[in-house]
Amino acid sequence: MFYETAIKNHGLPHDPFKAIVTPRPIGWITAMSAKGEVNLSPYSFFNAIGENPPMVAFSSNGRKDAVTFIEETKEFVCNFASFDLREQLNATSASLARGENEMVHAGLEAAPSRLVKPPRVAQALAAFECRWVQTVPLAPLEGGSPSYYLVIGQVVGIHIDDRYIVNGMVDTAAMRPIARSGYRDYFVATPDTKFTMVRPGGG
Repeated sequence: MFYETAIKNHGLPHDPFKAIVTPRPIGWITAMSAKGEVNLSPYSFFNAIGENPPMVAFSSNGRKDAVTFIEETKEFVCNFASFDLREQLNATSASLARGENEMVHAGLEAAPSRLVKPPRVAQALAAFECRWVQTVPLAPLEGGSPSYYLVIGQVVGIHIDDRYIVNGMVDTAAMRPIARSGYRDYFVATPDTKFTMVRPGGG
């Protein structure tokens, strides 16, 4: 099949775009307002976008609390989304009133960060402490106001649970990261699904 995204003439009950761009890592973002209010929310339009310096980015549908808080304090934390925390992560996607703490709502513990003010999720197996670089409004080609806002941050500190450092490398598969697909679907990485390939030239 072929369909045009502008007119969505796919004839399916749901747009398959997100089911094809998959699996997508989840940015579980902790932000803090200038007043000290904490927001924790998952974003499936998320990824690492560079390594020297390390940078990450997530895209928000509208200027949600996370975007507003990050722009106020210029800092945020990206917490590792793992299978064991899937229910808590899902709970933090609830629409709560501004100032109501999603971390508390989901039964999660806050742990202090080292270099930024927003707390990290204590139960998360890894976390990136980030400083805000910029927010990019994603305006559509046909004009009009942007629906999405891309928030870019530079990673200034990284927390890793020592249990998952094996022979000098992080055993990511053992951490069982979850990723987003389309519809209501998710994926989980496990040690038995991991495989290794060497790039041409040995890279």
